[in-house]
Formats: sequence, structure tokens, C-alpha cells
Amino acid sequence: MSAEVHTVAVIGAGKIGELMLSGLLRSGWPADRLLATARRPERAEEIATRYGVRVVDNLTAVRDAEVLAISVKPQDAGVLLDEIGPKIPDGKLVISLCAGLPTGFFSRRLPAGTPVVRVMTNTPALVDQAMTAISAGTHATGEHLALAEEMFKPLGATIRVPESQQDAVTALSGSGPAYFYLLVEAMVDAGILLGLPRQVAHDLIVQTAIGSAVMLRDSGEHPVKLREAVTSPAGTTISAVRELEKHGVRAALLAALEAARDRARELAAQAT
Repeated sequence: MSAEVHTVAVIGAGKIGELMLSGLLRSGWPADRLLATARRPERAEEIATRYGVRVVDNLTAVRDAEVLAISVKPQDAGVLLDEIGPKIPDGKLVISLCAGLPTGFFSRRLPAGTPVVRVMTNTPALVDQAMTAISAGTHATGEHLALAEEMFKPLGATIRVPESQQDAVTALSGSGPAYFYLLVEAMVDAGILLGLPRQVAHDLIVQTAIGSAVMLRDSGEHPVKLREAVTSPAGTTISAVRELEKHGVRAALLAALEAARDRARELAAQAT
């Protein structure tokens, strides 16, 4: 199944939908093979002008596209599927980018046998460094998963996971960029407290974060080993680590990710 022959409609071109559109275009996907829908006319005009893709209504997207990427808010998915579900013909692939919603939510509202692939990506797609997790619904085949991977690989890395793990993925990598931004914000403030100009503190922390992430990715070493390599006996780093442990940073992260996972489940329950 070659991705180039497929027309893709992004239904609900909000933040995540726009990320997908822009990433596909950067990867060389033809603009005439991309459609988008938007609720507000001004948003539709903005998308059409910015990306040169055809912005249509939902039913036209269903008719003209072979792949339907649904990226509306979870609470809006039910109303959307009530509108388009009965109109979806056989052979369409539905890709869900709706956080928290299981593929079963779609299957109950779509014609029997419609393949659904659940996808969770994140905002570093803007710089082609996304982490995208892909799961197959009941009727999705390996061919459908391969097509979804082909669509999202230009945005960064992809991984296949069982759908039962998608709420954890949402907590870890879907929401993950926010945790790192919060950490950087706090460390910049700390740099200012220690007497550094804001821009200097920002540059120091951002490059340190980039370098540390690349080392984690490329070295293959366990993070404990990399941390220990920085931590000299009776040195500055171990003093800082002691304070982080004393203030429960590790426990706070565990609790935060559990809360994000639980919220993903709540969103699914509210939408059902």
C-alpha cells in the first residue's frame, strides 16, 4: 500500500490536525492529496491560505478522501461521528487523534468492519521530532498500521503499542513536552536567582536539555548510569540531587503521570 496514492482528509484542523498537515507537506505529500475541515470559516480560510490545501465540509471530506484523520476534541467526537458515520463507505481508513478515545468508541458509530487506527502524537511534530504511538483497532490490519506509520514518520519517531497502553502513552509522551517546559521554566528562574541574566540562563538550560536528550538516545546507556557519570563524590551535583529527592520530585512525577492517565480515561468515559 503506497501512501502517495491516498488522499488524506484531516477532519478538525486544530492544533494537532495542523501539525499533521504541515508535517505531511514538509515530507513531500502532494497538497492536492490533502483535505482539511474546520468548524469556523475564518479558521478554514487560514488553513487554506497557509498550506494551499482544499478546505471542505465534513461530508465532502468523507466522500473524497481515502484516509480520514479525525482530530477533533474528544467531547466533540460523538456529534461528528453521528454526522459522518452513516456516510462512510467501505474501504475508508479512519485514524483517530482524539486523546483518550478508544477505537471501540469509533467502531460503535461507524459502519461494521471499518478499520480504525488510534494515534497519539505530540507537539514536537512542529520540528519533526514527535513521538507517535500507533495502535490497531479490531478491523485494522498490518497494512493499515504501515500506512499510518508512513504518514507519521516524517513528523519524528513512531512506535506500535497495544491499545491498552495508549492512556499511559498519552500521559507520558502526549503530555510529556509540557513537563519538560515546566522544568526548563523552573531552572531558568533558578538561574536568575543565582545571578544569571534570563537569556543566559535560558540558553544554558536549553542546550543542556538537548545534549542530555541526544546522549540518552544515542548512547544506549541507562539514565542512572549517565546521571552517575555527572555525580562526583561530595560534589555539587549530589548536593542538588539530594534536595530534589528531599522535595519529592520523583514521587511528584509518578503522581503527575498517574493523574494524566486517569484524566485520559475520564475523557473517554465522558464521551461514551
